[in-house]
Formats: sequence, C-alpha cells, structure tokens
Amino acid sequence: MISGGNPLNGTVRVSGAKNSASKLLVASMLSTGKSTLHNSPNKISDLILTKQICESFGSNINIHEDLLNVCTPEVTSSRIDEDLGNKTRIAILLSGPLLHRTGRAEIPVPGGCRIGSRPVNFHIDSLEKLGCKVSMQGGFFVLEADKLVGNNIRLEYPSVGATENILIASTLAKGRTIITNAAVEPEIIDLIKFLQKMGAIIEISTDRKITIEGVDKLEGADHYVIPDRNQAASFACAGIASKGDVFIENAVQDDLITFLNTVRKVGGKYEVKDNGIRFFYDGELKSIAIETNVHPGFMTDWQQPFVILMTQANGLSIVHETVYEERFGYVSELKKMGAEIELYNTCLGGSACRFANTHYYHSAVVKGPTPFHSAEINVPDLRAGFSYLIAGVIAQGESVVNGAIYIDRGYENIDEKLRGLGANIKRL
Repeated sequence: MISGGNPLNGTVRVSGAKNSASKLLVASMLSTGKSTLHNSPNKISDLILTKQICESFGSNINIHEDLLNVCTPEVTSSRIDEDLGNKTRIAILLSGPLLHRTGRAEIPVPGGCRIGSRPVNFHIDSLEKLGCKVSMQGGFFVLEADKLVGNNIRLEYPSVGATENILIASTLAKGRTIITNAAVEPEIIDLIKFLQKMGAIIEISTDRKITIEGVDKLEGADHYVIPDRNQAASFACAGIASKGDVFIENAVQDDLITFLNTVRKVGGKYEVKDNGIRFFYDGELKSIAIETNVHPGFMTDWQQPFVILMTQANGLSIVHETVYEERFGYVSELKKMGAEIELYNTCLGGSACRFANTHYYHSAVVKGPTPFHSAEINVPDLRAGFSYLIAGVIAQGESVVNGAIYIDRGYENIDEKLRGLGANIKRL
C-alpha cells in the first residue's frame, strides 16, 4: 500500500546487476574451481532462484551480505527441475555447463516476465550450430553432445540471452566461434570479463562481432558484479516524477549514457558524482519521443518507468517499443490511475521496426501532465511493477499494488528503500 503525494528525497544505493550476477553464477559451473562474486544482489528473487537451480546440480554456494562464493566440484544431474526451470529464462543458459560437464542437458520450456513471446529459437539454433543435437520430450528441450565444436553464428537479432548462451557454451568448445550481430550490453561485457578471468579467450570487435577461441579448461575467478543500471534508471524516474531530489549511490555514468541524454531532453536534471548520480526535478518537464533498442540505444527495461515521467510532462510524448512486442500490457492498469495513454499497432516516432505490419500494439502516445489518483492495480511484470510504485508515489490517496513477487525479482528491499526516500509505503 502506498500513500502518495510526497516527493522522494535522499540517497539510495543500487545493488549489483541481477541480469549480470545470475549469468555469472551459471558460468561458474563451467569450472570445478571456486568463484567469488562481490556486489552480488543476493536478496533478489531471480538470483535466489538461480542459486537454487545451481545447487540442485551439486553447486556449493555460500552467501554473506553481498558476497557469494560458489564451487561445483561435481555435476550430479543433467535435468533441470521443472518447477524451478519454468520460473526463469535463466534455465536455457545452463545448456553449455551441463553439456560440457555431462554431455546432456534437459531444459524445461523457460518462463520469466509476460512481455511477449520471447522465443528461445535463437538459443536452440545457436546450440545446434555448435554441434548439439536437440529434441523435444514432454515439455523439455533435450540437448546432447559429446563435445561442442566452434562455428560461425550470425544472430538474426542481437539477442542478449542468445549471445550469453553462445559465450558460455563456446568457451570450452573445440576451435573458434564467431558471433556476428551479437548483443553488446554492459552485462554481456561483464560476463566476458568474468569468463576471461576464468581462462577464456574472447575478443570483441566494434561491429558487433565477438570471437571466442575454445580452451581446454577454466578455473574459478574473483569478480565484482557491475551495478544495476535498471535500478538506477528506475529510481531516477521516481525521483524526478515525484518532483524530488534523489542521489543514486553506485550508479555508473558509462552504462547510462543514453538514459542520461533522454533525462536531459525531457527536462529532468542530473549531476554525475564520483560515487553515483544525483537526479532531481527543477521545473516543468517537456514532451519527447523515444524508441527502445538494444544497447547502446534506449533500453526496453527503462521504458515503463520513463512513461510515468512522460505522464507528468507537458504535451504529447511518443514511445516506440522495438524490442518486445507486448511490452505495453501494463498500460490498462495505469489508466485506472488517470494516465492518458493511447496504444497503436504502427511504428510511431521512428523508422519501421520488426513489428511493423503486425497486430502488436508496440507504440504509444502519452498525454501530460495528468494528475494521478489512487487505485488498486495488479502487476504484470517486473519493470511494470516498479512503474506502478512510482505511480502510487505521485498519486493522491492510498493505492494498492498487487504482485510484489514480480518486483522482488529485480529489486531487493524495495519498500525499505522507498521509505528511506520518504515514501509512505508498506507491505500488506
């Protein structure tokens, strides 16, 4: 429950990136040695779930505050528990470690947030090109390979998950693997740095090409997980939308270049410090047009909290979502709170995207400024959940946001952190 109407002020620290830490934990299974992750977001439910999956295969994992130690001396199974695997898309990334350690991987059809079809065909096609035999048996992908072999793989779309899967699987493959049209997100670079510390040979070119020279063995590694840029962007939007002043400790400018430019265009203010970034409201916000894209573009995970900013800006703003075809599933609940947002199945405000000429509503026109009022709303996915919290903070009256379990997937102690900024919020 949130009693809104108060600006957010103060300091909040973002945790390590869950989109990085969970992949590093999976990659650690390529070795029998001990790995240590610093700045690990150990209280975030997505990482807890990944930890449970790895432990089910024999990983020994110990955590203390933001430190995580992991060692997998022996892999005891090749089949991911269906209940665990259905809850997360991390499951498909275990293909490489399981194939290298056991020659077989049985992966349930992955889950995750309900924001589109999010097919795993890029993953499966890539694993087949590395010499893996793939079949479907009773809701499981069954993958088999005596030894993965390097290959040239061109991704139809620079998928983050598929790029991560190829990286993890190919480090111990025989020969060279070249990924073209690869994703180059900061979390990808963090994974590459971790694998390199483990003993991998990986080169990155400026044209989205990544080359992996297969090695015979990997060791454990010690690594600091990058700060979560999605948390930083989320708290930034909350601070500015509430007409407040928030310092985000641990926010990294390098990973937020496009976001910072967009904040400035909309009329928000920020100051980059050595240990974080201050975001604050300093006058009326202006309408703008944004188009989500893969890195270094405007990240799709920033779209939902940024739309709340747009509802408080003067004029009509445009959003063109080009990454997930059904990312606007959260809009209907925002309308209950007073948001004036219209959806379109055409490409607005930019060039035609891969969803052009489809039935998907992937563009939006946002009218502002609009006052928000209290309502009871239901969370459909992680980032929508945080945007609802922002809406509750700026709304007049008491709002109820159902579905905190989704928000916990990407934000630890979120109610405590928002209270620390002055929000009147409590769990029911």
